[in-house]
Amino acid sequence: MTVKISKKIVGYRVKKADPEATQAQQPAPQADQKPVQMNEYIERPDFLLGTTYKIKPPVAEHAMYITINDILLNEGTDHESRQPYEIFINSKSMEHFQWVIALTRVISAVFRKGGDVTFLVEELRSVYDPNGGYFKKGGVFMPSLVAEIGAVIEKHLKAIGLLESEEMSETTKRILAEKRAEFEASQSSATNDEATSEYPANATVCTKCNTKAVIVLDGCATCLSCGDSKCG
Repeated sequence: MTVKISKKIVGYRVKKADPEATQAQQPAPQADQKPVQMNEYIERPDFLLGTTYKIKPPVAEHAMYITINDILLNEGTDHESRQPYEIFINSKSMEHFQWVIALTRVISAVFRKGGDVTFLVEELRSVYDPNGGYFKKGGVFMPSLVAEIGAVIEKHLKAIGLLESEEMSETTKRILAEKRAEFEASQSSATNDEATSEYPANATVCTKCNTKAVIVLDGCATCLSCGDSKCG
């Protein structure tokens, strides 16, 4: 802006800027809104959220207790999240001690590395025991003890929101209940007194959910556990 001087100049001085005015003109520093992501450099806090799961595989003499501890990131903000930090597996049985300790250390290292850790579920559940798998309570087939550990991790990741649960609609549940009732009514009483499954004794294993719950009704193979059907 041009200023016209109408009077004679008799002196001059340098005008200093007002500090308050300068601060008012400068844009206020923006707060760092970038959320803290899980990484291997985050130190272990004094307090972690833990959940313990109990499994009793028939291939082990004693029950196994799987504890997964979670760290809470960005607590109190819109970016608050719960991430797995470490895993421990305890049992009275010493048969599997060596490889179980090694497995827990590797899984814990992957947890602390950060990023997408959900791939662990598929990797562990793909391990097959050369001696054959087993059916756990409820008729779910487990190809190995490692696979059952993977199933526990999958359950935990769904509980804290890192994996989405595949919930059936109420209509699908009602249809499956009707199919099950119709199937059981058409079959004679089971001859096996020690049924290991809550589904019909002559049900077969579902290739989708590994549960012994597939029945054939009206020429259509349908899983009573997850609803998978060969008829679409």
